[in-house]
Amino acid sequence: MKKTLKIALLVVIVAIVAFFGGRIWSSSKMPPLDRWHTFVPEEMSVAAMDKGDWKAYMASEAQIFEAVRREVTDKLDDEARTPANRYYAGSVIYPPNYKQDWNRSYTMVPAGKPVGAAVLLHGLTDSPYSLRHIARRYVAAGFVVVAIRLPGHGTVPAGLSHVEWEEWAAATRLALREAKRLTAPEAPLHLVGFSNGGALAVNHALDALTDSTLARPDRLVLISPMIGITRFARLSGVAALPAMLPPFAQAAWLGIVPEFNPFKYNSFPANGGRQSYRLTQVLQEKIVRNAEKNGLKDIAPILTFQSVMDFTVSTRAIIASLYNYLPANGSELVLFDVNRSQKFGPLLRRSAEMALDRIMPDLPQPYRLTVIGNERNNPTVTLAHIFEPGQTAPQTLALDLPYPAEIFSMSHVSIPFPLNDPLYGLKPDTSEEDFGIELGALAPRGERGALIVNMDFLSRVASNPFFPFVLERVEAGIQDPRPKVAGAPITVRGKVKPIDEAERKAYLDQLLAEPEVTP
Repeated sequence: MKKTLKIALLVVIVAIVAFFGGRIWSSSKMPPLDRWHTFVPEEMSVAAMDKGDWKAYMASEAQIFEAVRREVTDKLDDEARTPANRYYAGSVIYPPNYKQDWNRSYTMVPAGKPVGAAVLLHGLTDSPYSLRHIARRYVAAGFVVVAIRLPGHGTVPAGLSHVEWEEWAAATRLALREAKRLTAPEAPLHLVGFSNGGALAVNHALDALTDSTLARPDRLVLISPMIGITRFARLSGVAALPAMLPPFAQAAWLGIVPEFNPFKYNSFPANGGRQSYRLTQVLQEKIVRNAEKNGLKDIAPILTFQSVMDFTVSTRAIIASLYNYLPANGSELVLFDVNRSQKFGPLLRRSAEMALDRIMPDLPQPYRLTVIGNERNNPTVTLAHIFEPGQTAPQTLALDLPYPAEIFSMSHVSIPFPLNDPLYGLKPDTSEEDFGIELGALAPRGERGALIVNMDFLSRVASNPFFPFVLERVEAGIQDPRPKVAGAPITVRGKVKPIDEAERKAYLDQLLAEPEVTP
């Protein structure tokens, strides 16, 4: 027995030494830290945000951006003054030079009296830019929009090195208070969250069920929500421990990359992953606790858009840790399948090809389930299979939204951006805005080692060919802000292709097939 314990202890020690040794070695291979990795702007505290208002937050934000200009931009060394550096004032991608700096918080007000309010929460390492297309659609429908820059974001990557998720939650509460201030008490309130912002949206909605002082949303719209994250993120806090020793400062970062994106960090501090993991753990506990008390019966209807392939968040967790607990309240889950064109068929991993089968929930469900994809033998036809609450047979629509031949799947970051987004679009439209770089349209070819970044940064799809469908489902919620239990019938405006019944049946048989189980 003692011998077994000694062996087990030895294995644990060896594993710990190997882990930290690997982290020290890998961090030593990282580039040196620059000013944007070491200067940490001072954000408002949780207490200050809970006592403050939008005006105070905007004043604090102005001071933060001024500090970044003074401590980073004005102090860059000559090597950092390059066209590819967003912190160089002479660069075409320097955000303050744009007509509007979308890193900052903003409000959008409709022409007349607002009929409702929408609060928008961006994702981790992201900025308020990411939800601006959805913001504009809300404004067109008469809603006032409040899009807040969450603490640690939009400035320098070091801003995420010390932030805590409780600060993001406090900023969410502040934004909702401002939204309520700008509308009549009875006006509908929507809460839209992308990625980490999706977790914050659900977290606030749960808190509002038991705290009457909090603004309770009437509808949630989640895009690639961070209900659960990958296993490595759970270790991100531990992975940063070597950084306590000055020679290993780079270990506090999971990636140190040139900052060529004007509205999103490329470098990623380990603390960002740790805080997201802390948030998801608290969130999942709240979901279970409220469900056990039947507390979810009053939660707002949730509309979620999610790719079956997601390298950042767990698609399975969205179903298992959230949707499995929802009541019949008009919620909907929209899943984007992989491109089943034969062009990619031989190159798709088996796990990717079977991703939808593995996560498909058992039917019937109390929420609407919509699956969008194509069929291998006729990839030009995009099918939307819509399973209404309580039904096992779908309504099938053939959408006039083809799966682009060059895209093999949606990604975590692509869903809130249309194909014509000037920065991330596959077919960017720069007639109104030109950010000096078109990241979504790049299709680089050449030799290894010539570019300043890994090819993964440029090959990950950044826009969504099915964005018109996303807007239609969001608009349905705007028109019916407090839906009936069964939800509104699906309608698709514009062109709808005729459905080939054989193709529909082939894809449907595959969709409802029992998933393969690997030992």
